[in-house]
Order: sequence, then C-alpha cells, then structure tokens
Amino acid sequence: MELKIPSLKNQFYIRLHKQLHNFVAMTENRIRQVFRERKEQGKTVTVAGPMVRYSKLPFRALVRHFDCDVVYSPMMLAREFCRNQTARLCDFTTNKDDFPLIVQLGGNNAEDMVKAVKMLQPYVDGVGINCGCPIKEQIREGVGAALMTAPDLVAEMVAAIRKECGAEIYVEVKMRIHKDLNDTVHFAKLVEAAGADSISVHGRLVPQRSRTAPNYDGIKIVKDSVDVPVIANGDAFTTTNIEEIVELTGCDGVMAARGILSNPAMFAGYTKTPWRAVELFWDYVTAYGLPYALTIHHFSEMLEAELTRYEKKDLNNCKNMVELINWFDDRFDLKRPGDEDFAIRDEYPWKNRTSFVYN
Repeated sequence: MELKIPSLKNQFYIRLHKQLHNFVAMTENRIRQVFRERKEQGKTVTVAGPMVRYSKLPFRALVRHFDCDVVYSPMMLAREFCRNQTARLCDFTTNKDDFPLIVQLGGNNAEDMVKAVKMLQPYVDGVGINCGCPIKEQIREGVGAALMTAPDLVAEMVAAIRKECGAEIYVEVKMRIHKDLNDTVHFAKLVEAAGADSISVHGRLVPQRSRTAPNYDGIKIVKDSVDVPVIANGDAFTTTNIEEIVELTGCDGVMAARGILSNPAMFAGYTKTPWRAVELFWDYVTAYGLPYALTIHHFSEMLEAELTRYEKKDLNNCKNMVELINWFDDRFDLKRPGDEDFAIRDEYPWKNRTSFVYN
C-alpha cells in the first residue's frame, strides 16, 4: 500500500487539516466524550500511561476501579503487530469492559501505522503514536524518541491514520520536550494540524531520566500553543501532585505511570495501595492470565509501602504462581470472588504477622 501524503509544509494542506480537526471534534467516541464531560465538570482527565509489559489487561481492569478515565496498552511495534500473529496474541488482549482504551504504537512510517490501526480499530477507542520512548534499541530503529526530530513524519502518520481510518478513531501523540521549546511548539502545532485529537507531553528531554525534575513550564507552553487537549506527564505520584501539575500547566489531563504502578488507586485519592486492590488484582490475574514474572513485579510494587524490607525479599523469593498464592494466604485473609467482604476492605488483613521469621 503506497500512501501519497502531501507535505505538511504546504499551507493549504495545514488549513485543510484544521477543517478536518473541526469535523473530528464533532465525532464523539468514548475518549472524546470523557474529555468533554470532565471539562464540563471542571475536572481533570486521569490517564494511566503506557508501560512496557505492565499495562496489560489485568492491570488496566484494576485501575479502572479507582477513578482512572483513560487507560493505555503497552507500546506495540506497528510493523511486528501487522506481520506476526504471535506478536499480536502476546501483546494485545482485551474484553468488552476494557474501555476507554488507547493502544500505543511505535513505528517509523505511515504505511505500517495505518495497517496496524485498521487491525486494531474494531477493538479500541484510540491509538497513540509513541514519540517519547528513550530506549536505545527503539531509537536505532527510528521509533519512539527518534521521532522527536521528525515532526513532519509524525504529522504524516497522523494524517494517514485520519485519512484511511476515519474520524471515529481517536488519535493521540505522546512526545517529550526539546531543548529549544520553539521546536516543541512547532512539533505540537504540526501534529495538531494533521488531525491529532490530543497531545501528551512528557516534560523531560529525550536524554533525561526520572531523577531530573520535569519541566512543567515547557508543558504549559505547549498547552498555550494548541487548541486540542494536552495531557501532562511526569512525576504524578499523588493527588496533590496532580493538582500541582494542573495548576502549573493548565493541562486538560494528567498521565501517571510509575505512580499508579506502585499505587493503582492513586487517582481515587489513596496514598498507598489499599487491600481491596490486591484482591481485585488477584482476581484479574487468575481470570485473564498474566505471566508470573509480571505478576510478582506488580505485587512487589503494590505492596512496597506495606511490607518491610525482609518481607518484600521473602515475597520475591516465590518461584511460581502457586507459591505466590500460598504466600498471600499464609499471611493475609485473602478473599476470593463470592466470599463475603471480597474487595471492600482497605486495611491489610494480616493474620499473625509476628509469627514469621525472615533471614
């Protein structure tokens, strides 16, 4: 399939796609509805960002219980998704309750993106283009943060998806900021003109990691430069953080990743993972399936604030799902679906915590 997309440097093309954006705004899918409703309510849209390996169906189902408005899948490589059935089966699972859902795609050309979106479109509310992943292997392939220096290509992808897949699909672009914020504004304006519904901005440069504080002023500049909703990303760990980020940026939504990995109930105002979330996650893991290595990592993160260093080490010594369930049953009053009090308690129901001896 050869896509002939005019250059976005052509001013007529830009005006045309601004008109297209106005048409898209009138086509309300579930994500557009969320943004509209939250704006009418004077509330911030809460977003569970894409996490490699960890934003799978059981975790997405969990965070939806705790005031999370929009949830992402892990990033999937568009080309591999199109040509490899094993990749499709491993990377993407969903069900009728998994909405609103954005699948994040990594790619370096419009053709692969359009093919992947057409395959996904019946099952998702939106797709996101990853322009922020700093993993070196992805950058070498021209994917992720490599696209931060290719705004015309990203705009071409957005325009191609919009042209080939219609106004029904929600299209988001996730980007970082540039050292020269004029480049960031240029990038954001191009993808907006191409038909993007929203832009998520991670307030760090490509080489910067989490130890560097996000540049919220940079995110605010993007917000002030475009008309589509802007989602702020970076260091959202509590509801207080979220309020501060909104105050500093004026953004329409806030995206969290590490914050909800350690506390899936963060958006609901919990300062640490409540016990009800633990029981719910056990239910989703056993109902939907999740590899053991991912399961234990989730529980290790979720129980970080509850366990001592020795208890956490003992938890991580479990070698399979049976040992892990037994570890929980030995220490907690772990309810199953159908049991009285299942998934309604917040405090951890320790049985006899002092009876365990750890080396």
